Amino acid sequence: MAHRSIPTGFHAHKYQALGNDYLVIDPEELPISLSVNAISALCDRNRGLGSDGILYGPLPPAESLPAAESRGFSLRIFNPDGSEAEKSGNGLRIFSLYLYESGRVGEAPFHVKTRGGLVECQILPGEGEERFITVAMGEPQFLSGSATLFIDGVEYRAVRVSMGNPHCVLMGPPPSPEMAKRVGPLVERHSDFPNRTNVQFLEVMDRKNIRIEIWERGAGYTLASGSSSCAAAAAAKHLGLVDDVLMVHMPGGSLNLDMSEESIRMTGPAVRVFDALFSPHTLGSARGQR
Repeated sequence: MAHRSIPTGFHAHKYQALGNDYLVIDPEELPISLSVNAISALCDRNRGLGSDGILYGPLPPAESLPAAESRGFSLRIFNPDGSEAEKSGNGLRIFSLYLYESGRVGEAPFHVKTRGGLVECQILPGEGEERFITVAMGEPQFLSGSATLFIDGVEYRAVRVSMGNPHCVLMGPPPSPEMAKRVGPLVERHSDFPNRTNVQFLEVMDRKNIRIEIWERGAGYTLASGSSSCAAAAAAKHLGLVDDVLMVHMPGGSLNLDMSEESIRMTGPAVRVFDALFSPHTLGSARGQR
């Protein structure tokens, strides 16, 4: 009996950063726009490969890149529900590592353009599969709005911060995964946030350490988040509770943040999990246009 040849599909690359996992889809390997349904199908943990989102890039260099920057890239970030995110700290570290592993960058700084602004990234010297990456995430912008929120009969102190994407940092009872899963979706879609928001539940441990639980807009409960870490740390500093340099502790691991300059510098790991070859059936479903 003759063996049938298996038709080829398209590649995607699975990475994780502190348990926050993304699929990197390279336009050179899949030069199409992804539909909302295709994004949701690819991120589905039962019917697809499963991920907290999709990083679609590198795209052609952005027009707004600095004139001296010859190795700049643009990136689109999609949530599992098909919506597009402005910025992701973990996603940017993962994307930086993909650029490094695919030979597009070295250990010199380079720029990545996102919907949430231009960031500078750098692969730090080291060996092994897990590499550490520093990303200059930008300057936090504090937004107007009520300083308190009452959710499920509990009062939370609220600080609203933009890191190029929206965040609501809450201080109240000690954070827990159950709290994030119960209260997070109520805050995400609260009437105060017509475009929805990311939510962080903050506990200040001491002046050099904070702990957060996270509910991400369009993704749900998340083990770790770079932009959430920056927003929570900026809120704690704004309230005078922490120093410029600190560690942010999350269920997935910890990030180092340096807030001594205008742009928050985030340093943490990323690692490639595996490379996948999707079937033609999946490729067919992904050909819908966004």
